[in-house]
Amino acid sequence: MGLGHLQDKQTDFGLKVFFHLTQDALDKNLAFSPYGTASVLAMAQLGAAGHTHKALTTVMGFSLQERGMPRQQRLLQQDLSSEKGLKIASGVMVERKIRLGKGYKRALGKAFQTHPHQVDFSNPGQAVTIINAWVSDHTAGAIPQFFASDSLSDETRLVLLNALHFQGLWKVPFDSELTQERMFHCANGSTLPVHMMRLTNHFNYGEFVTADGVDYDVIEVPYEGDSLSMLLVSPFEPEVPLSVLSADLSSQKIQQWRGAMKKVKRQLAMPRFTLNSEVNLKTALLNMGLKDMFSPATADFSHISTDERLCVSKALQRVKIDVNEQGTKGAAATATVMFSRMAVEEITLDRPFLFLIQHKDTGAVLFMGQFNQPQQQ
Repeated sequence: MGLGHLQDKQTDFGLKVFFHLTQDALDKNLAFSPYGTASVLAMAQLGAAGHTHKALTTVMGFSLQERGMPRQQRLLQQDLSSEKGLKIASGVMVERKIRLGKGYKRALGKAFQTHPHQVDFSNPGQAVTIINAWVSDHTAGAIPQFFASDSLSDETRLVLLNALHFQGLWKVPFDSELTQERMFHCANGSTLPVHMMRLTNHFNYGEFVTADGVDYDVIEVPYEGDSLSMLLVSPFEPEVPLSVLSADLSSQKIQQWRGAMKKVKRQLAMPRFTLNSEVNLKTALLNMGLKDMFSPATADFSHISTDERLCVSKALQRVKIDVNEQGTKGAAATATVMFSRMAVEEITLDRPFLFLIQHKDTGAVLFMGQFNQPQQQ
């Protein structure tokens, strides 16, 4: 499996998790990191055996335990980490009394360039402080309190972490003097005022149709340097829920968009927004068929350690994303945005839209989200 193929599989898995998350948040805002989610579960997969490994490889579509795969993972992470304004880190916090399998430690180093930190989970409050400091450090302070003080217990044995921080300036910034208050038509049928940014420029733009006949458009807003960009995706009709589009998302679909979009002159109007999401991934992962790893009776992580039976108790993600006239700041995961248009010449995102921040060379979707309503001002 080549580097591109591995990244496509990880992207597809992350996009599926996003779709499952949105089923419980159909008309809410949500920010998410497909890349971060795939990374943390890939770290768990490296230590899985038996039925648990089989379930993880089936649902995720790839196995990092295959020969050559840890190296592919490392090259992918190096590719992304070399981008200006983008920082990625993986962390493993392990109970100090547990002996980790040599093979697992070696694979973690090879695939994620990380070595386990020993933590005393018999003092859970102190362990939370240590982990929160690690997350804060690797997200430039954007996520200072990842775990609540009572999140961990003295039964905690292992915490797998991925931190992602992105700060990008738009290639062509929006003129803040043109930002004005406009009404946004929310997913729940109400209208709320929002600060709408405006930019007239040549954009990559395309119009598409889902298999069920829903028309939507995609517009690309590039960041400085051109290797990262934000894709804004929105249905033409205001009453179409974003879930219709997120159900259809895949790495191949994004490649199709990129192949079909054309440079056109448009005036883009989109909201200035900040999203803070705290996402419990457990329900989505259970619904996708990953029950085994959460069960103390059946979970098999014997490659991590044979000292004790390990199972996953929590899968959490926090994402903060801030989009303004100058650019975007994102921390800790991946984001999706929903998008809509009025007329052909002016593309006005005054209705729900999806957003995806993608690294073009690898295809990695770092952040994504759906914007269904402005926050009350």
